[in-house]
Amino acid sequence: MTRQSINDLIAFLAVARERSFTKAAAKLGVSQSALSHTIRGLETRLSLRLLTRTTRSVSPTEAGERLLSSIGPRFDEIESELAALSEFREKPAGTIRITAGEHAADAILWPALEKLLPDYPDINVEIIVDYGLTDIVAERYDAGVRLGEQVAKDMIAVRIGPDMRMAVVGAPAYFERWPKPETPADLTDHNCINLRLPTYGGVYAWEFEKDGREVKVRVEGQLVFNNVQLRLNAALSGLGLAFVPEALVLQPLSDGRLVRVLDDWCTPFPGYHLYYPSRRHSSPAFALLVNALRYRG
Repeated sequence: MTRQSINDLIAFLAVARERSFTKAAAKLGVSQSALSHTIRGLETRLSLRLLTRTTRSVSPTEAGERLLSSIGPRFDEIESELAALSEFREKPAGTIRITAGEHAADAILWPALEKLLPDYPDINVEIIVDYGLTDIVAERYDAGVRLGEQVAKDMIAVRIGPDMRMAVVGAPAYFERWPKPETPADLTDHNCINLRLPTYGGVYAWEFEKDGREVKVRVEGQLVFNNVQLRLNAALSGLGLAFVPEALVLQPLSDGRLVRVLDDWCTPFPGYHLYYPSRRHSSPAFALLVNALRYRG
């Protein structure tokens, strides 16, 4: 296989995976017109249409899907093997891509990276904050972070945090206008601050449990956000009730800026886990990161 053919296939993989010439060109560091010319040349040599182009999207044809599924994993294996060669370096090196939610990235990943990275300047880490249940294989992440109960069975899961609890909180000023809810059902009469999850295409239903009884409540309110901090800020401002990880509100609960309700309905659940494919080659850099994150409580 010629060098040109290899470069053309790498270009095709980028476009097919990104579903965009613009994003693929930025990733490869080439112009969009040059990338389009490369793909046309590849299609001409194969006498096959590999991509369907419209004004709004790019998607592989049937032939393109077959090429993507057959050569994509092979190129991934080559990249993984090249990364694994870092074990022969004096210090581990390589880039690790992780997807995680905002709270996990801030409370779990960052403290570990803050300690690890100064001693290993050749390790690069990219963290993408995403509330969706990302397919880390398809999106080419090295690992992801999810709550323990959300990790797929075919993944290796490493516990990186303690059990968690959620908390329903509101400012004292809010409870001057509204009575405190005594059951989850009472929340339907309150101004609640919602969280929108891209995976489900809608707002998150607040989940509770007591004496083995599980309850989900779809609350309503004036505000909907897709991150934790804005929901917390809104609750502190007295604009409604928020449902957030308990660890985030320990200080404002202690100093009286927030008041907790429905405490007995918020039971512990499995905390954060780092997960990755079982077939992933563990480079020294990745092994170091896993060890740094591993929960030892």
